[in-house]
Amino acid sequence: MNSRMNKKLLLLALSGMLSFSAMAQTVDDNSLYVEPSNRTPEPFLFSVSTLTPDDHSWSVNYSSSYGKRSEELFGYDGVGQQFALKGYLGHRFTLYVNAALGFQTDQNVVSSQQAEIIRDVIGGKKATGLRLGVGLGLQRDFSNVTSALSRITASWEASRWDIGGNVLLEKAFSSNRDKIDILTSLGVQYQLLGSLYGGVEAVGEDLEGLWDPEEAEGGAKILVGPSLNLVPSASRFSFSLSGGPVMYASRSNETNPAAIRELPSQAGLMVRARIVFNLSGS
Repeated sequence: MNSRMNKKLLLLALSGMLSFSAMAQTVDDNSLYVEPSNRTPEPFLFSVSTLTPDDHSWSVNYSSSYGKRSEELFGYDGVGQQFALKGYLGHRFTLYVNAALGFQTDQNVVSSQQAEIIRDVIGGKKATGLRLGVGLGLQRDFSNVTSALSRITASWEASRWDIGGNVLLEKAFSSNRDKIDILTSLGVQYQLLGSLYGGVEAVGEDLEGLWDPEEAEGGAKILVGPSLNLVPSASRFSFSLSGGPVMYASRSNETNPAAIRELPSQAGLMVRARIVFNLSGS
């Protein structure tokens, strides 16, 4: 019953995005760049992008994930919840903070928190062109294990294209975790029509499992799938949807389901949706 309900909700979300696209104002096809007023502060679901002076300064977002065959702390009946705050601090610095909720099988609710500051070291003074950033942060996972984070961001925006990706290094301060966890993501989007963008996103998690047979989170996982991004020109809201099959590239006997991960702990289908609200702008 819950599985059928989740599928209906996802179909409703997709239908709503297409309806908003039909009502949104069409962007001039001859425009060389995407106008900042019609940009979302987070174009990709699995990558964190930096902000520029051209962007709206502050935004909040809510995202929900559904993973078929997901278990334990990924969410109740495979559903995960996350709230995030993102802001431009000036001088090419971006603040990113999120909190996630997990529902255990005994119905107890647990949470995780994460905070990062990222600075563009190449580009970042305007929205278009190449941007490269580096950042540091801290996170506390569902089992109260603290980790230090180091993130590299890269993006390129021009014409109707948007490309972005991350490399995230995680050092968990726990004896039963890996020395370093490696997580990567990449997204490509193209303006299909008006306010609707489509593309592909890819995620790779715990990639150290490709060479370490004792990787502590079950092995290396990957996801590649389509994505849609709706950015109505006269609205503070933007909407994103992405998903695809989660596959294991390697396997290990160790698992740590309390670790913060975008992908579920088992192979299967995953879908993620997000709503972003700009706190500034019109």
